Amino acid sequence: MRLTGMGKRLGAVGIALAAAATGVTVALSAAATAAPVAAAALPPGFKSVGYMPSWSGDVNSIQYSKLTHINYAFVLPNSNGTLQAIPDPNKLRSLVSLGHNAGVKVSLAVGGWNDGNDSAFEALAANATSRTTFVNALISVVNQYGLDGIDMDWEYPDPGTSGSNFTALMRQLGTELHNRGKLLTAAVVSGGNTANGVEPAVFGIVDWLNIMAYDGGSPHANYDWSIQSANFWKGRGLPAAKTVLGVPFYSRPVYVPYSQIVAADPANANRDCANISGGQQCYNGIPTIKRKTQWAVANAGGIMNWELSQDTTGSTSLVSAIFDAAGAPPGGGTRVGAITGIAGKCVDAAGASSANGTAVQVYTCNGTNAQTWTVGSDGTLRALGKCMDVASAGTANGTQIQLWDCNGTGAQTWQAESNGTLRNPASGRCLDATGNSSADGTRLQIWDCFGSANQVWRLPA
Repeated sequence: MRLTGMGKRLGAVGIALAAAATGVTVALSAAATAAPVAAAALPPGFKSVGYMPSWSGDVNSIQYSKLTHINYAFVLPNSNGTLQAIPDPNKLRSLVSLGHNAGVKVSLAVGGWNDGNDSAFEALAANATSRTTFVNALISVVNQYGLDGIDMDWEYPDPGTSGSNFTALMRQLGTELHNRGKLLTAAVVSGGNTANGVEPAVFGIVDWLNIMAYDGGSPHANYDWSIQSANFWKGRGLPAAKTVLGVPFYSRPVYVPYSQIVAADPANANRDCANISGGQQCYNGIPTIKRKTQWAVANAGGIMNWELSQDTTGSTSLVSAIFDAAGAPPGGGTRVGAITGIAGKCVDAAGASSANGTAVQVYTCNGTNAQTWTVGSDGTLRALGKCMDVASAGTANGTQIQLWDCNGTGAQTWQAESNGTLRNPASGRCLDATGNSSADGTRLQIWDCFGSANQVWRLPA
C-alpha cells in the first residue's frame, strides 16, 4: 500500500433475461415482460474486500451491504515483536460493530508502506522468540477487539532468507488464527522479483492474497496490466479462489482520490484518465472496475480496493460498481443448463477445455460441464468459467465463436429474439451453426440473422 507516510492502497448490468411463454425457445430480452431475476448478491465465495484507513473516512459512510470483508489499516510492529498502539481504537471498535451487524468480517491490517521501512518486520521475523511475541500480540488484539482475522502487509519480504522468515512467521500465525476460526490474509506486490519473497509455501497457509495491482501499468492500473498481475500469481501456483485482485480508488502519477476526480466532473466516473491537478491523472473508472470484476468472478476469488474513504456514493460509487458487476448474476445462477440447437444438438466447448480460444461447437448432448451454460442477466453465456465470445470482436460473417475470459465487452453479449435466434448486438449478426450442419464438431460463428434451423437456439429454462 504505497502512500507515503501512511500506506496506500463498481447500476445494474446488461440485458435482462426472460423466458418466452410459448414455443421451444427461451429468449433474453430487455422488455418489460422479462421474467424476474434474483436480487443482486455477490456470488458464493466471492470476496469484496475494502481497506479502511485509521486516518481517513467515516465508518458510518461505508456501504457494508456491498462488501464481504474490511481491513482496518494499519498497526505497526516493533522489532522485538510487540505492537505499537492501534491508531484510533474507537474507530476500529465502531467498524467491527457496524461490520458485524451487516455480516461483514473485519480484520486488522499490519504494516503498510511505512515509507519503505520494513526493518521491524525483518528483525522480528528472523528470531523465533520475537516471532512468538508478535503472534501472541496479534492474537491478543484479535480477542480484544472481536476481530475476524489479520491481514499481513509486510512491504516487502525479500527473496531468500527474508522470504523464508516470512514463511515461518505466516505458518505460526496461520496455525494460531485458524485454530480459533480466524482468517489470515496478506497484501502482496503486483509482480516482479520482489514477489519471490512470498514463497509458494505461503499459498497453502493463507486464506487468500490481496494483490496490489496498482501503481504500475500505463495508463495506471489498466485492465491488461492488472490481469497480468493476477495471472502472474496464479502462474506461481496461487489457487484462483485465493487470488483477490486489487483495484485503486485513486489516480497516478499524482495521488488524487477518486471522489475528488468525480467531484471535479461527474463524467469522470466513466473515464480512466482526466485533467486534474494541472495534468493528466489516470485511475479506474466504472467501466474498467466492472470489467475487472467480471474477470475476477470467472477467474479469481474476489476484488480488493484501496481504499474505502476515497469512494463516492450513489451512481458513481466504485464499491457499487464492483457489487453490481459481480452480483448481477453473471450468471445469476438462476438459469443453468444446456443450450440446444439444430437437430437437438448441444452447444459445446470443444474438448471440455476452458482455455482461451477454445472452439464453441455443436455436439451430441452428453450432460457434461462442457455443455452446461449459465445465462447471465448481463447478456453473457458462460461455461467452464469463461464467456461465449466473438473472436477478436469481429463483426464479419463467418467470424468464429470461442470461449474467452469474461471481460464485459460487446463481443460477449447475446440477445435472444422472439424467433429463437441469439443476436450479438455489437455485430448485428446471429449465432449460427456453420454450413447449416448438425454434425458433431460443427463450429459456431456469427452470420446475418435469417432465423433458419441453424440459427434457432433453446436456452435453459
